[in-house]
Amino acid sequence: MGKPSGLEGCKAPADAVSLHTNPGENSRDSYNDTEILDTPDLAIDDLPPNYTEAAPMLPPDIASTTVPSTGRAAAQQPYVEDATFFEDKNTGTQFWLAKSLENPKALEKHIRHLATIAPRPFIQLVGTHTETTKDSKGKTEKNTVTDFDVSVELTPFLYSDARYHKSWSYLRTVDNGEKTRRGTILKKRAPGSVQNIEVGGDPKPTLQEWCHRYAASHAGLKVFALSRRMVGFDEERVKHRLRQLVNETNYRGHLKVELVTKDSLVECYNDTKINHWRLTSWIQMLCIFTLMFIFTWPYLWLRTKRWEVVVAEWPFSRMAEGGGKEYVSISEDQWYNMWGRAICKAVLEKRQKVLDQSDLRRAEEPEPAFETGNSTVDGALGLFRVGINAMNEVNRHLGWGGDC
Repeated sequence: MGKPSGLEGCKAPADAVSLHTNPGENSRDSYNDTEILDTPDLAIDDLPPNYTEAAPMLPPDIASTTVPSTGRAAAQQPYVEDATFFEDKNTGTQFWLAKSLENPKALEKHIRHLATIAPRPFIQLVGTHTETTKDSKGKTEKNTVTDFDVSVELTPFLYSDARYHKSWSYLRTVDNGEKTRRGTILKKRAPGSVQNIEVGGDPKPTLQEWCHRYAASHAGLKVFALSRRMVGFDEERVKHRLRQLVNETNYRGHLKVELVTKDSLVECYNDTKINHWRLTSWIQMLCIFTLMFIFTWPYLWLRTKRWEVVVAEWPFSRMAEGGGKEYVSISEDQWYNMWGRAICKAVLEKRQKVLDQSDLRRAEEPEPAFETGNSTVDGALGLFRVGINAMNEVNRHLGWGGDC
C-alpha cells in the first residue's frame, strides 16, 4: 500500500471474490491517466458524502447488532447471537468471541460480511516544536508542543457511489509465496514455496478451506483474522505534495505526514476464558500495573495459533486494460486540488481536527462579516480579524513553529 510500484497488485486476482456486483457502468466516469493530462478542480457539490453521512444509507445485508461502532452504521455490523464483541477505540480493530464462529460455514459467512465494510484511511499532518523552559530552581525542561494536527478521511473516495455502496473491493486469500501466519505462531510460506516462487504448483487454499482448517485445529487458543487494505493509492506522491504545501507557509517545526488506517483488522477468537480475559480492559490494566505482562504476554504469544490468511482489498485505483490507471472516484491530484486550500487554512489556524465538507466550503468562501448591530463591537471584531490575518502573513514571511 502506498507505493506506485505496487499498482499492478491492484488488479483483482483470478480467484478473488468481488464484494460488490455493479451492473452497467459506474455512476461516475472512470478517470484514466492516459486520456486526461490535467487535474481539474472539482466543485464542492460534486463531492461524495462524508462516510459517516453515507453509512446510514447503505442497505443492510444482515440484521444489525446493538454493538456501538465508531463511524460505521450499526446496520453494517453482522449479527452473531452468542458473540462477545470488543473494539479498540483508537484503531477500530474489532475482536469477536463466539462458539458459533468455530463452525466453518458460520465463520466464512461472518468473514464475507465483515469484508464488505471499508477500511478508514486518513491522511494526517502533525506539526510539533520543542519548547525549552527553566523552573524556579534553574532546572531545564523540554516540552513538545503540537502546533496543528489535521486529518482528512479517504474512505468516501473508495466508492464509485457511496450512497449505494458501490466499489471495486474484492476478497482474496494469501498466495502460497506470502509469508504470513497459517495456523502458526511465526510467519511462514506455504510448503513447497520459496520466496515468491511456487514449487509443485498446488493452488492456494480458498476461504472455505481456510475456515475448515481453522475449525479442525485442536489449538487451545486460536484466532482467525481479516485484514482490510486500501490499495492503488500513491501515498508518497500525496505526502510529498502536502509537505511542500506546509513548507510554503514557512513552517519551521517538525512535520509528520502519514497515512493512518483505522478499522483495518478484525480478529475472531475461539470462545475460551483466557481469550475473554486477554481482551478485558481492566484485566489488561491490572497486568500492566502489577508487571504480570512479563509472564502473560509470552504465554499468550506462544500458545495462540493465528490464521492471517484473508485480505479484503479496496482499490483507490487499478490498472486499466490499455496500460494506464483508472480511478474508482477521483485521482490523487484531484484529491489534492480539492483539499489543498482547506488543509493549508487549517494548518495556519493551528487546528486539531478531522476536516470535513464544511471546512472545504469555508476555505472557498470569503470571510463572513460580523454584524452585531453595535458599531463599536463590529469595529473591535473587525480589528481582531485584521490582526489575526496580519499575524498569519508575518508568520509566512518570517517563519513560525520553530523550536525555542
